[in-house]
Amino acid sequence: MKKIFVVSFISVGYFLNAQSLSNSPYAKYGIGDVKYDNTIETASMGGISTAFISDFTSSFNFANPANNANFELTSIRLEATNENNYFKSNLNDMKSTKHSTYLSNISLAFPISSKIKMGLTYQPYSSKSYDIVTEDQKESVFYQNGFKGSGTINTAAVALSYKINQEFSVGARANLYFGDLYDLTEFRASNAEYVNGFETKNRVRNFNFTLGTSYQKLNTRTDKKLTIGATATFGNTSNMITEYTNSTYRYSDPTAGTKTDINIIDQQDVKSKNLIPLQASVGVGYGSENHWFLSGQLDYKKGENISYFGDTFNLQDTYRVSAGGWYLPNYNNFRSYFSRVIYRYGAFYEKGNLKIDGTNINKFGISAGVMLPFKNSSITRMSGLEIGVEVGKRGTVKNNLINQNFINLRVGFNFADKWFRKSLYN
Repeated sequence: MKKIFVVSFISVGYFLNAQSLSNSPYAKYGIGDVKYDNTIETASMGGISTAFISDFTSSFNFANPANNANFELTSIRLEATNENNYFKSNLNDMKSTKHSTYLSNISLAFPISSKIKMGLTYQPYSSKSYDIVTEDQKESVFYQNGFKGSGTINTAAVALSYKINQEFSVGARANLYFGDLYDLTEFRASNAEYVNGFETKNRVRNFNFTLGTSYQKLNTRTDKKLTIGATATFGNTSNMITEYTNSTYRYSDPTAGTKTDINIIDQQDVKSKNLIPLQASVGVGYGSENHWFLSGQLDYKKGENISYFGDTFNLQDTYRVSAGGWYLPNYNNFRSYFSRVIYRYGAFYEKGNLKIDGTNINKFGISAGVMLPFKNSSITRMSGLEIGVEVGKRGTVKNNLINQNFINLRVGFNFADKWFRKSLYN
C-alpha cells in the first residue's frame, strides 16, 4: 500500500506542476498571485494558523510547524480550489469574469515519536494567467496594447515539530520553490507593420526555511486554553534568473504565434536572490477544549525586488490582519450529525505589495467552512470532508484601475488513521 501511495503522491505532484491557474491582472506585477499556506482549514478561518493548535489528533499545521503537539495519526490531505473572479474598471466600462479549478494541496504527515512529528506537502505557491487587450485611437491611427502572462511557481516542503514539554513546542520547515513565469507586453499601431514586444522570462529555483514556536496553557479545571505562536521565514539561497528581451517583429502565423524578421533592441540577463524575502507572523488564540476557538493574527512580508521591463521593480511591504476560529457544538451527541460538524469562520484585511499611480492595491474578505466527519470518525480520529468558501474584494476602480471581486470554493479530504505506524517504529 505504501508503494502505491508514493507513486500517487509523485503523480499528483506532476499534475500540480502542469496546472494553469486563474488569477487577476494584478498578477502581472511581481511573481503573481500568492496562494501558498492557504489550505481549506486555515482559509476558512480567515487565514489564521500561527496560534492555531488543533484540538484533534488528525490535523498537521504546516504554516507554523511548531503547532503540532496534539498530532498523533498519519494524515493524508487532498484539496482542490475553484476560483471565480469578477473584474470591473471605469476604463472603457470594462467588465469580465474568469474561472478556474485546480488541485491546490497534497500532503502527508505522520508522527515519528510522541515528541517529534513530520509532514510533507506540495502546493502551488503563485501563478500568472492573464490575457488583456486595450485599444485606443488618435486621429486615424488605431493603437493596441496586449498583455499576456503565464506560469506557476510550486513549492515542496518538509516540516518537523518538536514538543519540548506540555506547554512549549518548536518547529522548522524547509521550502523549495520552482517554476517558470512569463510576461509579454506588445504594442501595435495600424500604420506600422511591426510589433514592439517586451518579453520577460523568470526561471525560479529558490530555497528558504521557516522557524516557528508556540506556547499553549490549558486550565484543566475549566478546559479553557491560551495559545501564542510566532513564525519567521528567511534564508534565501539560489537565484531567480530573469531574461528580458525588447524587440520588434512580425507574425508570419498570428494563430500559432510564429514570429519572423526579429530585431532585438535590448536584451539582458539578471540574477536576483530577493524572490521570497523575510516574512514574519505572530498570533494569539483562546478557546475551550474540543468546543470552540478564536484567534487573531498579524502577518508581515518584506517587499520583493523583481526585474520587469529590464528594470528593477520594487514591491512594497505587505501587512495582513486576520481573525477567525471554529466551533464544535457537541461531538458526543450521536443522535445529531450536525452537532458533530466543525464550523469555521474568519475575516482578513491585507495591505498589498502593489502601489499603482499612488493607489494601494489592498484586499479583504470573509470566509466560512465546515468539516463533515466520516460516519465512523471519532474525536480521536477526526477524518472527513472539508468544505470552505471565501468571498472578498481586491483593488479599486479609482484612477482607471481594476476592481476584483472573488468567490473561492474549496473542497478536500483528510484521511487520518494509524497507517504505516508499524513500519515507522521498526
